[in-house]
Amino acid sequence: MFGTLGLKSVESGLISSQQIEAARQAIIRKIKRKGKIWIRVWPNIPVTIKSTGARMGKGKGRISHWCVRVRGGTVLFELCGISVNVAFIALKTGGAKLPIKTKIFI
Repeated sequence: MFGTLGLKSVESGLISSQQIEAARQAIIRKIKRKGKIWIRVWPNIPVTIKSTGARMGKGKGRISHWCVRVRGGTVLFELCGISVNVAFIALKTGGAKLPIKTKIFI
């Protein structure tokens, strides 16, 4: 929709905001801050946690981190303004930082 090359998920799962940021940083390092990158997913699900020694009751717990639920075929990142070879390497590196299988598309 936005870029010429993209990275999409092949399987479904949860991706945390830290994992999205790690993939974004890896992609930006490979493209050497040239071109344009679009992040198409946004972490909108709060994940809460309670300590293991806490008794039952007294609420749900504080927010531990944020994540996003993705399904197969969801576009995660898009790139444009750089050569196809550099973009392919960058998206492959970024996809390695994610906990789900990904695929590069044109």
